[in-house]
Amino acid sequence: MTVITHVTIEPGKEAAWDAAFRERVEVVRKQPGWVAVQLCVSAQAANKRTVIGTWETRAAWEAWHTTDVFKRTRSEMEGVQIAERETWWHEVALETHR
Repeated sequence: MTVITHVTIEPGKEAAWDAAFRERVEVVRKQPGWVAVQLCVSAQAANKRTVIGTWETRAAWEAWHTTDVFKRTRSEMEGVQIAERETWWHEVALETHR
């Protein structure tokens, strides 16, 4: 399963959001069911982020949301967001890499 989340950050607060996200990524590597993550910065707006996460199951992703580090970093990240985040789920039909 791939989950795509779009976030808009208060201008000037991008570094704080990014730091919390990087902390989250260091911990998620050990989370059962986690596969991969990409953090994309919009080429049109420096305060917009797209997170593309891949999980074995949606249940594994939901379990991650109950961890202390996720809850703490979510609080930090939401504190500098200026719009409601959008989350879209997709079943992975094909994945390929070099």
